[in-house]
Amino acid sequence: MTKVSFYDIFYEEVTMNQKVILVTGASRGIGREIAKTLAKQGNIVIANYKKSEKEAQELQAQLKGFGCEIEIFRCDVSKREEVQKMINFVIDQYGRIDVLVNNAGIDDEKMFVDITDEDWNYVMQNNIYSVFCCTQEVVKYMINQKSGCIVNISSIYGVSGGSCDVHYSVSKAGINGMTKALAKELRTV
Repeated sequence: MTKVSFYDIFYEEVTMNQKVILVTGASRGIGREIAKTLAKQGNIVIANYKKSEKEAQELQAQLKGFGCEIEIFRCDVSKREEVQKMINFVIDQYGRIDVLVNNAGIDDEKMFVDITDEDWNYVMQNNIYSVFCCTQEVVKYMINQKSGCIVNISSIYGVSGGSCDVHYSVSKAGINGMTKALAKELRTV
C-alpha cells in the first residue's frame, strides 16, 4: 500500500488547477497587473509585449523571484503571422492554452476633424483586429480542448464614447460587440 501525504494531495490539486494563460500587452499598466496576479495564483503566464522589452524582462525577473512560472514573448498582436508564432510557441511549450486575456491596445487622442485615415487604421488594427486575430488563432485550440476562457479588456468609452477619442471609442465598442456575439456562438460549440 502506498502512503499518500497531505503534500501529495495538495500538490496534485494545485497542478490540476494550474492554467496556461496568455496575456497580451502585459509589460505595462493593466496587463502587467493582470499577469502578476495570475502568476502569483500559481498559473503559467505567457506575458506578451511589443516594444517594452525592458519592462517585460523586469516583470519576468520579479515573478520568477517569487517562484512563479512566467515566459515573455515579443509579438505585434496586430500582425497575424506574429500571433501565429506566439500561439505555436505556447502550444509547443505547454500543450494547451486555457485562458487568453486580450489586453493590448493603444489610445491616440485627437479631435475628430484631425483624425487621418492612417490614425484610424492604426487604432483599429491595434485595438480590434488584434483581438479578432488572437481570439481566432486561440479559439480553435480551445474548441478541440472543449474548454477555455477568453477575457477581452475594453473601456467605458466603448459604451459611453469619449471626447477626442472617437476612433478609440469605436474600437472598444467593436470589442464589446465581438465579445457578446462570440459568447453566443461559442456556447453552442
